Amino acid sequence: MEISEARKLKALEEENRKLKKLLAESMLDVSTLKEMLGKNF
Repeated sequence: MEISEARKLKALEEENRKLKKLLAESMLDVSTLKEMLGKNF
């Protein structure tokens, strides 16, 4: 693997990690909101 390919791979892995974190946080927010709404009705 060339250095430029390794850099691209590392950048993609970092982006993937950030996106997974954002997704997990969003899913937690949705779950919390559903739980709160369920208790009010």
